[in-house]
Amino acid sequence: MVKIGDIKVGDFPLLLAPMEDVSDPPFRALCKENGADVVYTEFISSEGLIRDAAKSVQKLDIYEKERPVGIQIFGANLDSMLRSVEIVEASKPDIIDINFGCPVKKVVSKGAGAGILRDIPLMVKLTAEMVKHTNLPLTIKTRLGWDHDSIKIVEVAERLQDAGAKAISIHGRTRAQMYKGDADWKPIAAVKNNPRMHIPVFGNGDVDSPESAQEMRDRYGLDGAMIGRASIGNPWFFNQVKHYFKTGTHMDQPSLSDRVAVAKRHLEMSIAWKGEVLGVLETRRHYTNYFKGIQNFKPYRTAMVTANDPQEVFDAFDRVLNEVVEPIWV
Repeated sequence: MVKIGDIKVGDFPLLLAPMEDVSDPPFRALCKENGADVVYTEFISSEGLIRDAAKSVQKLDIYEKERPVGIQIFGANLDSMLRSVEIVEASKPDIIDINFGCPVKKVVSKGAGAGILRDIPLMVKLTAEMVKHTNLPLTIKTRLGWDHDSIKIVEVAERLQDAGAKAISIHGRTRAQMYKGDADWKPIAAVKNNPRMHIPVFGNGDVDSPESAQEMRDRYGLDGAMIGRASIGNPWFFNQVKHYFKTGTHMDQPSLSDRVAVAKRHLEMSIAWKGEVLGVLETRRHYTNYFKGIQNFKPYRTAMVTANDPQEVFDAFDRVLNEVVEPIWV
């Protein structure tokens, strides 16, 4: 049984990765219902929190049905990070996660996210001070290194553990790679195989099928998998992996009516949580995957991703049910 601090999270937990404008409460709820063991919020700026920025504060919303849930924050200023911990604790998450891996330029340019991979002593100091500042288990999300020539993840992970981190999730790319090329899980396995490591080591990057999740578990020996892009528009992915682990066979794909029902519910929850404008806008990225594999689907998808009125999107869902022949799912 894998534990994050004192929290039991399963034998090979599947974690929903923190993704900006994706892993919000509606989507987290859908993933939790479909087998995710731990879910993380979108990453939240520590500077935004201490300045009471509306978007940052809204991301603190969590619900009982999500537990265990982690709130992820990022920043490079120690005082801001410590002050943000106090704000985060008021939302009563189960876990606080620090983002040391976001490769986006506007984050990195401030020395935060993956930018801190160029200053490992600061990375360790931030972790140690934040651990002292909270009784919640603190976890880390990071990358292999800044670039290929600076990969020292075995040493870095051990130092973060010694600073008090209770688990670490490692994306198998450097910051220089962004999301290009293939994720390399061998350095993550080297972290796990370090005899001095005793906290859970979760792999992230290119876990896009039940087979790849099984490979991460059986070949690379990691403690769990953090799922990101494979879950977008596919909250069923977590149960698909678990079914494969249990039976060695693929779970039946969701039917067309199942897909429409979940897409509708997703949009309804998004509108309820963030209003019509953002609710419609931020669910668009899911529709391609919700209806992946349907031939001649472009007119319906175009209607879904261009409509600003929610009723027009719901009408498009209804047309799919009434006009599209159930495909043979593979």
